[in-house]
Amino acid sequence: MRKLVVLEHVSLDGVIQAPGGPEEDTSGGFAYGGWVAPYSDGILGTALRRQMNMPFDLLLGRKTYDIWAPYWPHHGDAWPGVNTATKYIASNFVTSGEWQPSVFLSGDVAEKIAAIKQQPGPDLNVWGSGNLIQTLIKHDLVDTFWLMIYPITLGGGKRLFADGTIPAAFKVTESTVTPNGVFVVNYERVGAITSGS
Repeated sequence: MRKLVVLEHVSLDGVIQAPGGPEEDTSGGFAYGGWVAPYSDGILGTALRRQMNMPFDLLLGRKTYDIWAPYWPHHGDAWPGVNTATKYIASNFVTSGEWQPSVFLSGDVAEKIAAIKQQPGPDLNVWGSGNLIQTLIKHDLVDTFWLMIYPITLGGGKRLFADGTIPAAFKVTESTVTPNGVFVVNYERVGAITSGS
């Protein structure tokens, strides 16, 4: 069975919107695009490269696909495997694209992703894709959260955990803190919540 891994840059107050650049996602009037830039350092770069060099296929929301499809075909040397990985794109509007290999998923996306997880192949990595992540969380399809948690609050924007998050328990399987204060943490799903008596 393939694991579904959500990889996100996240602020202390849970925002995942537009970490990469000012124009990445300004929806809702978000004005802090590119907020991860001041926290880059060698330790974070090494952690990212290690994660990006593992075998993977991509699962993306349509907006993330629209941002990535024009960029990565011309910058694949920075991310080995990004262009040869199968891209699964959740979209009810777009049904084809030039960035191949791509498979477009419409209709009951959660059901289709659950079926893809049962197929042989590498793990499914989800980057960005805030709306899609809410569907994945709601349907309990996420096996791992690989998070880079930044020492910043943004006050508003798209959040990693929004309404509809199901109760779930996780364990930390790996963690590090970068010199600039970014926590890089791998959370593996372990089951239901247990509480004290």
